[in-house]
Amino acid sequence: MQSFELLSRKFALYFDKEHFPGEPATLYRPNDYFLKMGGKRIRPVLCLMGNELFDEIREDAWPLASAIELFHNFTLIHDDIMDKAPLRRGMETVHAKYGENTAILAGDVMLVAAYEYLNKVDSGILPSLLTLFNQTAREVCEGQQWDMDFEKRENVTIPEYIRMIELKTSVLLAASLKLGAIMGGAGERNQNLIYEFGRKLGIAFQVQDDYLDAFGDPEKFGKQVGGDILANKKTFLLIHALETAAPAAKQALQEQLAGHAPDKVEKVLQIFRDCKVNEWALQLQDRYLDEAMQHLEDVAVLSKRKEPLKELAQFLVKRDH
Repeated sequence: MQSFELLSRKFALYFDKEHFPGEPATLYRPNDYFLKMGGKRIRPVLCLMGNELFDEIREDAWPLASAIELFHNFTLIHDDIMDKAPLRRGMETVHAKYGENTAILAGDVMLVAAYEYLNKVDSGILPSLLTLFNQTAREVCEGQQWDMDFEKRENVTIPEYIRMIELKTSVLLAASLKLGAIMGGAGERNQNLIYEFGRKLGIAFQVQDDYLDAFGDPEKFGKQVGGDILANKKTFLLIHALETAAPAAKQALQEQLAGHAPDKVEKVLQIFRDCKVNEWALQLQDRYLDEAMQHLEDVAVLSKRKEPLKELAQFLVKRDH
């Protein structure tokens, strides 16, 4: 069994090539520019790991993994447009550099390229892969719409937020693993277990992300603490605080959300601590990680074959709080 790092290097070598024709350059060069930004390539490598969990990696697992990566990048280009984001990974976003109309088309053609890679997969298993791929693509769009809807809503519940995170983030991680498992010949029960492992891992990862934005060490995690607070972003922490705070604390929190005081981050963090939101978030993260690991444990393959996925889960959702 190969580690995530080794498979990442192998996938990078496979994926590092021209995916688009030369003309019109004004359409295709923006996508080349975006793909050269790199990224962790977690989803395509999860697909390869899902395959290898059950069998040797098949030759057509590589184009399948490429389809997943191109689909993910299509969503990122369009997300950046919707978020009006000027930067991604420290570089200009496609719409900022090339214009919004070109970015929309570039994202569209990135999605078409993903389906071209899917078409390279053995036709015998392609229908089941396409069903899951299309379902996941639809769900990711639903998750993005829920995310935008929540920005306009005053009240969002924890179950609603979890469902949005599942759709926007978790289902693609889960589907990447299951697509690989299908390719590896896994039975239906094992396919569903590895999917649930990815789904729960994705939620735990988002809880950690929300937590670190508020309580992380800025030197260790490379970004300023409190970005979500300054943006009034609905996170696990904010939703739970609004649901559980005493009336006086809730009023103080709402006053901070309504204003732009220079000490806004510090005051909101203090309310979070008073409500013990930080402790609750770590318990929630551990709960989802534990459930994810149990799903992986229940997969009916030799335990040693699961080690790379166990190591990756612990790496993605670190327990050294």
